[in-house]
Amino acid sequence: MTSATLLIVDDEKSTRDGLRMALEDRFDCYVAADIKQAIGLLKSEPIDLLLTDLRLAGDSGMDLLDQALALPRPPVAIMMTAYGSVDTAVEAMRRGAWNFVTKPLNLDEVELLLNRALRSRSLEKDNVRLEHEVQDLREKSGTSKHGLESLIGKSPAMQHIGDLVSQVAPTRATVLIEGESGTGKELVAHAIHQLSGRPADKLLVVNCAALSPQLLESELFGHEKGAFTGATQKRIGRFEQADGGTIFLDEIGEIDQATQVKLLRVLGERTIERVGSNTPVNVDVRVITATNQNLRSLVSKGEFREDLFFRLNVVRVLMPTLRARSEDVILLSQAFLREFSLENNKEIKPLSDQALAQLRSYPWPGNVRELRTAIEHGVVMSNDPIIGIHHLPYFLNTADGAPSTGAPDTPQIFEKKENSLASEGEFNLHALELRTIQRALQHTDDNRTDAAQLLGISRRTLQRKLKELQNDPQV
Repeated sequence: MTSATLLIVDDEKSTRDGLRMALEDRFDCYVAADIKQAIGLLKSEPIDLLLTDLRLAGDSGMDLLDQALALPRPPVAIMMTAYGSVDTAVEAMRRGAWNFVTKPLNLDEVELLLNRALRSRSLEKDNVRLEHEVQDLREKSGTSKHGLESLIGKSPAMQHIGDLVSQVAPTRATVLIEGESGTGKELVAHAIHQLSGRPADKLLVVNCAALSPQLLESELFGHEKGAFTGATQKRIGRFEQADGGTIFLDEIGEIDQATQVKLLRVLGERTIERVGSNTPVNVDVRVITATNQNLRSLVSKGEFREDLFFRLNVVRVLMPTLRARSEDVILLSQAFLREFSLENNKEIKPLSDQALAQLRSYPWPGNVRELRTAIEHGVVMSNDPIIGIHHLPYFLNTADGAPSTGAPDTPQIFEKKENSLASEGEFNLHALELRTIQRALQHTDDNRTDAAQLLGISRRTLQRKLKELQNDPQV
């Protein structure tokens, strides 16, 4: 294995030689007495680490730092300083030094610091490699950042999704995207539209769960003046606005029966009728829908029309969970690191070994959306040269990825009772579900829309669950 290269710069020969003798078993050491010699070596040799005194005879270690960091292949720099010059060393870190060590030197401390710096350089190389992979995947997919978080990945599952999107995008076929919340269903819809050849700005998104049945009908199909109370003027619906483009209907499982009938007509006849009108309006709209529910199950319960399901399910895209493609976690993390570092005007920093290991092992119940939030948290909270496990959200700070009991900022959701485990229905699934919903409502001050979002379900689903659970005699 090739040793890392270390350049030691000090105007005192005894210090240079002493450090070289102490460290040459671990590093391939070079020495220099001044800036000129140091820069010559930095340009001619592949130097990984620079250990330099801040005060050099006739020169300034700060000038050497500036010149070294401006090179095409800059080393990781550690400054040596006398105890009374710590403020100057801190200034050097602001200008790009990795760390500093005070004289008189403790050789164990110096070697430990050099090893950490070397690991930092290795992580930076990994980050550069991952950035290149992210860029390559972006270029191969031909999509903008709208689809990046979902389509990026080397896992077989995501390769299949990419192939399927490329195959179906140029056609007129309706597409049903299924998958858990946070897996990137809307981003796939964007990618399909972008590759479809339809006008880029003609993609309209409607969250079907966010509107009441009457408002949803008006939103989709429009209405005439006087069609209902409050309809003071004519309104053009989303289908007419999307004419020539694509409409994406999210949470399609939440639409009521009457709207299902009208949607079936759009798919079959490519016409719509505004609320309050009998005049058909022709539309040319590509329909993409998404759901985190099992539509087949809703059909069997009579809650969703079977004929509409068949119309929507011409091409089915099943989004994999993040836990099923754990090999993509680091690539996604790299993309988010770059995004949020640029957004917050912060340096792009590497993740520590512990952070990387925990990101890989955590099950990610919230999928890509949860990972994205975790990385944003880490970028915002880190003021160190590296993003460590302690910079990430609390649920990643334990060995198993679960909140640690007793941590002051960690809510303990279920209290363990040794002597009466089942006495109060602790293992009754309905009771647990109700308690979870109640906690979400308490957390959001009884705001059902926010609580539903916190739980990863629609507001309508939350209302239905509350009604079912409160009427359940076992709860």
